[in-house]
Amino acid sequence: MTKSKMSQQHKSLLQGRRDLLKLAAALPLAGGLSACASTTASDKSATAAATSTPKPSAVRKPIVVSTWEHGMPANAAAWQVLAAGGSALDAVEQGVRVPEADPAVRTVGYGGYPDASGEVTLDACIMDHQLNCGSVAGLKRIKHPISVARAVMEKTPHVMLVGEGALTFAKAQGFVEENLLTEQSKQDWLVWREQGKAKSQINLENHDTIGMLALDSDGHLAGACTTSGAAYKLPGRVGDSPLIGAGLYVDQDVGAATATGLGELMIKTVGCHLVVELMRQGLNPQQACQRAVERIAAKIPNAAEAQVGFLALSVSGEVGAYCLHGGFNYAVQDASGATLTDAIHLLPGVVV
Repeated sequence: MTKSKMSQQHKSLLQGRRDLLKLAAALPLAGGLSACASTTASDKSATAAATSTPKPSAVRKPIVVSTWEHGMPANAAAWQVLAAGGSALDAVEQGVRVPEADPAVRTVGYGGYPDASGEVTLDACIMDHQLNCGSVAGLKRIKHPISVARAVMEKTPHVMLVGEGALTFAKAQGFVEENLLTEQSKQDWLVWREQGKAKSQINLENHDTIGMLALDSDGHLAGACTTSGAAYKLPGRVGDSPLIGAGLYVDQDVGAATATGLGELMIKTVGCHLVVELMRQGLNPQQACQRAVERIAAKIPNAAEAQVGFLALSVSGEVGAYCLHGGFNYAVQDASGATLTDAIHLLPGVVV
């Protein structure tokens, strides 16, 4: 082969490689060639609908959203921070401290349902707009795990502390130990034990968490999630609430998401990260929450026997929520006032 022919062949190979690289760059980030080939018709139609959805003309801020009806008083506390020009991070911490301290909220903090041994153990995480985050799991005898999680974020090089290590750290930071098992929760646990039950409970009476997302006047996002977990869980069980990406995720470029329901399902699908990534691909918060629920329903056997719900907030202040069964509601607070809304659901009926 002559040098001229070899040179021409070399140029052709280089051009072919450039064309391939251009094609790969144009494909969806998470999927490459295989994702393009496997995209379903429903995926295409949903993405088309998302890209055709008009963008809001102005950013809706400040705003705070949270899961369940106990999000109403939590949002009110968060709104005091936001309305005064405070940060989204301060707002979500102060907001979720309200149900943490309320014994009437039986699934968060003080007065929460205990585990199978009769011990109240708490999980929480917090995350800001710069991917800073902190988390605690299996924390005992500290009323405000969300504030301990923030201390982990700000005062240690770590993201998560668990069990006795989390308690030791909390006490070193000045948090005071106290009994979190109220008489009502104790009596309910005794009845459960006498009945010989061996299953944790997550249903309409056991909402299992509060997740909160906020957008402040500076346009910064933050989120918090806190829970006493599934009632009568096996000692040592940890759900999605303290796990970044499962029960909470914040990305300043796109938005934030939080989850409620059976934590194992969110862990298996890294649910909140999924919602945010779907928003990154062009879906609005409502569509992203719906797609995530649909994926869980399609991929996980017996998922329909449990509740799953997502709540999302975009960096422009759009709100969306979707759940597997009816019964999940979410609270919104902004300058126009406070609302409580039932989320759209995939399946008929309510899980009990």
